Amino acid sequence: MNPLQRYANWLHLKWPAGKVEKLPKVDELGRSSVPGIYVVGDLSGIPLLKMSLQTGADAVRDQMGNDRPGEIDLVIIGGGVAGVSAAAEAKKQGLSHVLLESSQLFSTIANFPKKKPIYTYPTDMNPESAIGVKADVKEALLEELQEQVQELDIEATPAMADKIEKTPQGLKVILKEGEPLIAKTVIVAIGRSGNYRKMNILGEDLDKVNNRLHDPASYIGKHTCVVGGGDSACEAAISIAAENERVGQKEALVSLVYRGAELSRPKPENVHQVMAYAQRGLLDLRLGTQPASISDATIELQAKGQKKESIPNDQVLSLIGREAPLDFFRRSGIAIHGEYQPAMKALLGSILLFITMLYAMKTLGWFRGSSIYLGNIGQSFSGTFSDPSSFLGSLAIQAKDAGFFVTLLYSTAVVSFGIDRMRRRKTPYVKLQTLTLMAIQCIPLFIIPELLLPWADRNGWVPEAIMEGLFTGYYYNSDGSIGSYDAYWHVYGFILAWPLMAWIVFSPVPLTWWLAISFIQTFVIIPFIIWRWGKGAYCGWICSCGALAETMGDRHREKMPHGPFWNKLNFIGQALLFLAFGLLLLHVIMWVANPGQGWQWVQVYGMKGFWKPVVDFMLAGALGTGLYFIYSGRVWCRFACPLAALMHIFARFSRFRIVVEQKKCISCNACTSACHQGIDIMNFANKGNHMEDPECVRCSACVQTCPTGVLQFGQVDATGQKVVSLDSLPASPVVMKENSKGS
Repeated sequence: MNPLQRYANWLHLKWPAGKVEKLPKVDELGRSSVPGIYVVGDLSGIPLLKMSLQTGADAVRDQMGNDRPGEIDLVIIGGGVAGVSAAAEAKKQGLSHVLLESSQLFSTIANFPKKKPIYTYPTDMNPESAIGVKADVKEALLEELQEQVQELDIEATPAMADKIEKTPQGLKVILKEGEPLIAKTVIVAIGRSGNYRKMNILGEDLDKVNNRLHDPASYIGKHTCVVGGGDSACEAAISIAAENERVGQKEALVSLVYRGAELSRPKPENVHQVMAYAQRGLLDLRLGTQPASISDATIELQAKGQKKESIPNDQVLSLIGREAPLDFFRRSGIAIHGEYQPAMKALLGSILLFITMLYAMKTLGWFRGSSIYLGNIGQSFSGTFSDPSSFLGSLAIQAKDAGFFVTLLYSTAVVSFGIDRMRRRKTPYVKLQTLTLMAIQCIPLFIIPELLLPWADRNGWVPEAIMEGLFTGYYYNSDGSIGSYDAYWHVYGFILAWPLMAWIVFSPVPLTWWLAISFIQTFVIIPFIIWRWGKGAYCGWICSCGALAETMGDRHREKMPHGPFWNKLNFIGQALLFLAFGLLLLHVIMWVANPGQGWQWVQVYGMKGFWKPVVDFMLAGALGTGLYFIYSGRVWCRFACPLAALMHIFARFSRFRIVVEQKKCISCNACTSACHQGIDIMNFANKGNHMEDPECVRCSACVQTCPTGVLQFGQVDATGQKVVSLDSLPASPVVMKENSKGS
């Protein structure tokens, strides 16, 4: 690697970068974007048997008492554990209902390999459902489920739903065959019943290629290639290797082929067994490899950067997963994460345009004098409140500037959406964090610079030395001379450190007090709190950009794109950080050389020509805020903030980690899906590695979302492996519940 590549790898690119699967949009009770339609079970986001049981029953209870039209109370689509749980609850509640199943009840479990271990996490959870699960092996689990179905007299109607239509008569369930059903409520519990993913290679349609493993014993003595890197692929390879070993076969007849450089998705115990069989020579593990073609007697494999290799082959198991049945949801008008209808695209475009106009007025002074210029509101105050020394008179002066109203709107958004966040995320951590962000945004970032300080200054209550040292700004006149003005907004500098608050430092003349304050903030205080509590101690608890991201952006955090490509875009911030240091150097030269000797081009072309329109307006303002509803609230923070880029360097030396309890991890990917910094948290958790990606902003969404309580905030020792302490402020509902039981 060249130096830049080594730096990028050290800073960020060496961390995992898994992607998030598209799923329908649902809330915590399974409500979809269409009133009356619920999505439960696997497609609600957490692939756990007990959670599926809970979601099925919860959806039925939630819809009780609705006054929607319909011929029957409830149609349940899908006869897995979630669908049967919903049917059992409907029967308990005395609701008229129909349970639709296209093949057989519990077909997913029935198609598991023989003697497949079943993980019924969370172990101490007892779902509030008439259906329960205790068995830990496929056959026993299927038997106990079927017994409960018989006891409760639950019957399924053989049928396949094609789509759901919203009509004046009710929700119409259109079937592939037969008359449609019209219901008040529809619960979709079809799981990942979409098509199997394709390898898209020659020979994939041969009879020897299968998508399921029914009986490992049928593969004894055969050259078998298992394609995939998830739990299903690992378990298939393990079970076939075990059968070969049982009959005394010493040759590695089974190959596990996965395109990734490591097995990052499977459960730790599965990875351990794969490695054990590989080390004993009973399994041929080929990472970083993909199948290129399949013939009757061979399979052609290609490792990254190497020539194709043909190996003997009798059977191929393509276990690369199934696509979620997104077409069904699209036909039914149910919103899917990351997909937008034309009307929604128009709305999102309008929001982006509106926010662009706001920041253009505030940052660039566009629209000045027009009817939509917000400062005209302040002009109407000036006649009534003409005494500048009075509080209202001072307020009228401040309100002449559009920045006053933009900041007021910003603060209002933080408070209102902050209240919404606390109502939905009921943990002590979120409550204290949100209240802190609200207080910082409202007091030092609005009340003091816009109300109190101007009023005090206009009454002569602020010492002249303080005004000159802290709250006076400078600019170039057209003739090259330097002018000054009252810069109450400099108060922002106490909260927003350099280079985020670049304008205070990048002044035509050196502001000595602010140079000292900024240096201490950026290179003393912030490095210390990052070392102790992580980058999120600033980004998630202090910064105003983070305040809006964690409040207004909270409902949109799952929209952040994940993957290697997006991780590379994080280095836009590194480029802006490099530019900030370059501008700082030029300003130092300008101050030493005398600003009146032709150095004003540093301001004209550097600050006003690039930093203000590109960084302040476009990246931090218009796009950073305008894309909240498209790419989540952390667009600016993740990709472009130069202060965050500097803190990423500091964070590489931090003691802070999201510590993991590996034995609890079920690889459900809920933590990664909730991360609006694009971190592949699950990839750390299922390996037992404490999460140390410097992008983390301590929002706690992953900790709160984890269904088994794997994650907590804490600190580690110098090795990065031993946990020294855990945060005392609870952030995980599961851990809170476990602790309350223990006490």
